[in-house]
Amino acid sequence: MEPIVSEVTEKRVLFSASLLIRVALVWYGDYQDATMVVKYTDIDYHVFTDAARFITKGESPYNRSTYRYTPLVAWLLTPNIYLSCMCGKILFVVCDMLSGLLIYRILCLRGLDPKEACRVSSLWLLNPLPMGVSSRGSAESVLSALVLGTLLCMEGQHLSWAALLFGLSVHMKIYPITYALPIALALRSPETRADEKEGRRFKRLLRFIGSFFNQELFLFASVAGGVFSGLTGLFYHMYGWEFLHETYLYHLTRRDTRHNFSPYFYMLYLTADSGWSLWLGLAAFLPQLALLLLVSWAYHGDLALCCFLHTAIFVSFNKVCTSQYFLWYLCLFPLVIPHLSLSPKQGVGLLALWFAGQGIWLGPAYYLEFEGYNTFLLIWLAGLLFLVINCYILIQIIAHYKPPQHRQRLKLE
Repeated sequence: MEPIVSEVTEKRVLFSASLLIRVALVWYGDYQDATMVVKYTDIDYHVFTDAARFITKGESPYNRSTYRYTPLVAWLLTPNIYLSCMCGKILFVVCDMLSGLLIYRILCLRGLDPKEACRVSSLWLLNPLPMGVSSRGSAESVLSALVLGTLLCMEGQHLSWAALLFGLSVHMKIYPITYALPIALALRSPETRADEKEGRRFKRLLRFIGSFFNQELFLFASVAGGVFSGLTGLFYHMYGWEFLHETYLYHLTRRDTRHNFSPYFYMLYLTADSGWSLWLGLAAFLPQLALLLLVSWAYHGDLALCCFLHTAIFVSFNKVCTSQYFLWYLCLFPLVIPHLSLSPKQGVGLLALWFAGQGIWLGPAYYLEFEGYNTFLLIWLAGLLFLVINCYILIQIIAHYKPPQHRQRLKLE
């Protein structure tokens, strides 16, 4: 009886402390914004709030310049206008805490001891990065909760809810669409998968194609596609072509020439006025596509690992990469950690290497932003080094990963 009480107490203390720290950061941020020159609140939060203000007036959220998100975000932040400007931050903090709870539930479903699952969840709940991002007013925590919710429902074999959350997450931000292939591969007919290696090549191909025609995959595709299409159709009806362009198409053709971690930024910067610029930007997706296809085929049997690798590859090879994007895969990393055979020394070494790569990049970036020196070439070289570091870390994770042997397959009624 005592161990159970201890586990419950430890969980309550962890979640209570995590929530209190985040709420304190929200209130401190309000104080810093009011009294200091350097503001705490993320500029995107002001963009969200301004877009919400246009909605309360019956106008389009895209009347706010640089608003390039789904109108759903602006709708969610309308309490900022009617009640308090901190309502949105509280929502993001709640989603951040929900992400920690979802991590805990997924780990338990994957066979981890509740006490150990609680400790692993603390890597997210007590992590300064998600704490700062959500309390500063970034909407990334909403997406993290949706992605983790999808994986929880997949682990619990509740496909309808998984599909609903997946469709909503793709609507919120387009990158989770890359999870569609590993999910489809994971939902193939078990009978067909078992004998698809037998027989001649043509028959194996037919079995492979036939494995996608099953009730589970049809249900998932119908619900997810219906949610995404329904929301897209609704907002297109309300806001027209501007919604499609700003929310989706802009990000496909975006050529951000400002310095960032992307290995492509310097090429796009130098060719900004070239007629080839658009095609170069589209060609930058090819390495991503090739790696995502490979990872999907190799690791779709373990969706948590596969989605983590997918997101890390997508972010590392993206034509725009900022520190905020790291949260996309960091929320999935706690699901992978318990199954790594790395020693503590190796783990700390890889973590130090990851931070060192960012530090090397931040050096020339500082001299460009604050001192005005032309350090574009050094920033690009540092970005390439950071890409190599990320690839090395991913290789080490794959090499030392041991799939969970036992999973508690529970229905999430």
